[in-house]
Amino acid sequence: MTDTQQTWSETESARYRAAGHWQGVTFGTRLRRAAAGHGGRVALVDGDRRWTYAELDTEADRVAGGLRGLGIGRGDRVVVQLPNCAEFVFIWFGLQRLGAVPVHAMPGHRNREMGHLVRVAEAVACVVPDRHARFDHRELMHEVWAEQGPGGSLRHVVVVGDPGPDPGFVPFEALRAEPPSTSTSTSGSGSGSDDGGADPGDVALLLLSGGTTGLPKLIPRTHDDYAYNARACAQVCALDSETVYLAVLPIGFNFTFACPGVLGTLMAGGTVVVAPDPSPQTAFALVEREGVTLTSLTPPLVPHWTDEAASGSWDLGSLTLVQVGGARLPEDQARTLGPALGVTVQQVFGMAEGLINLTRLDDPEDLVCATQGRPVSPDDEVLVVDSEGRPVPDGTPGELLTRGPYTLRGYYRAEEHNRTAFTPDGYYRSGDVVRRLPTGHLVVVGRIKDQINRGGEKIAAVEVEEQLLTHPAITAAALVGVPDERWGERSVAFVVCAGAAPGAREVAAHLKERGLAGYKTPDEIVRVPGLPLTAVGKVDKAALAQELLRR
Repeated sequence: MTDTQQTWSETESARYRAAGHWQGVTFGTRLRRAAAGHGGRVALVDGDRRWTYAELDTEADRVAGGLRGLGIGRGDRVVVQLPNCAEFVFIWFGLQRLGAVPVHAMPGHRNREMGHLVRVAEAVACVVPDRHARFDHRELMHEVWAEQGPGGSLRHVVVVGDPGPDPGFVPFEALRAEPPSTSTSTSGSGSGSDDGGADPGDVALLLLSGGTTGLPKLIPRTHDDYAYNARACAQVCALDSETVYLAVLPIGFNFTFACPGVLGTLMAGGTVVVAPDPSPQTAFALVEREGVTLTSLTPPLVPHWTDEAASGSWDLGSLTLVQVGGARLPEDQARTLGPALGVTVQQVFGMAEGLINLTRLDDPEDLVCATQGRPVSPDDEVLVVDSEGRPVPDGTPGELLTRGPYTLRGYYRAEEHNRTAFTPDGYYRSGDVVRRLPTGHLVVVGRIKDQINRGGEKIAAVEVEEQLLTHPAITAAALVGVPDERWGERSVAFVVCAGAAPGAREVAAHLKERGLAGYKTPDEIVRVPGLPLTAVGKVDKAALAQELLRR
């Protein structure tokens, strides 16, 4: 690995290889082998379009040939900002065939984030749609290109769809113009390289940190560690060649792509179906048509899915497992989701930086509904520590520290941040506050920074939010701390309501009845039509706080 502050030690690397976690195979080669083993099986479905494994392998070759014609090669970084579509998969594997590095941008990113990613990654190209969600990404790329100036790294913009009149924008279809026989290699001939000479320990992709404030940091993931990430999750989820995975959340999101997601499904020989939007109507129609067996959601989608399922107009019989992650799923919702959809619910607590925790398919209901799972690898190392870095007993809240065979040892080109983000012996300081049970399952209490200090009393926002959601009129809630002369900070609850909004007194009485301490009752209730989200689908509390300060 390069461009990180720390790497795995030789001893650790040897241990992970000996355990079979790191298999020494690049993603370009993995796709080639999948095509050889599952050639005629359907690998990918996008609307009316579908590709077998052999056809997906050929598409990767064709795209690699076009990218190679642009001068893109091993180690080059390419920012990929595409919505859910098959082209994301083609580009991703095409880059792997060259040993190049996709940088996973979110469709909602705009000038500030995209310019930052290009600068930090020194990206040589960006891949964007023409328009998505009524936004013109070509105009965005004009701005990014202009701001980097003549000495910038960016040389190419590839557009999926209409590139417009700018001769500097390359249409995606032009990348596929060369016949496969003249590309980097073909599945038929077996000529050329499967991975551009990449090493399994090379950085294979750059993910983005999922924080709710500031610009995202880049997370380097190697071929070895990221393949194990997907494979370990696939094993826990019992994926096989009959699995049909529905990508509902943004495809570039780590949860959707490799937990087990797209990669885990393809590595198991299953089928990936791409959903163009996360609405239950779109998703349920695809479940019916394609026989979907597995999908992944974030908590804000859950009530919409359960409400739609209650209509009784959909056949969801093929769907057996629904993962929920990205934020803590309130226990009441966890208990209703399974019966509402007729599925097994799996809670997921993980991070793009590495560690993934899943509830198991045979866990008792109380563990599934009240915890966020346990680590997927026997070599995941987890510490729960106090503010002084001392381990705390099971059941006591503390910060989660972790290291292991798929957890990073340093952010990309962030030496200063790495000095505080990792312990001297390589543990990643997650910033998550958890309680660990004797079973190894973790209960997410909140974030170190998602805590309100009200006159010396510490309030964990996630605890209050979960209790607010038990009020029958409240469908979504976010608790935010804002400066206050008397208390230092006061708490404001932003709530989305079905029908009339409850008043502050009604909310206080409800929370008291639920057993919540009086000081945790929100000082103010603000009704909003919806909660703003970050590009990775988490509630944007910074935006809510700024809105309060502007009032």
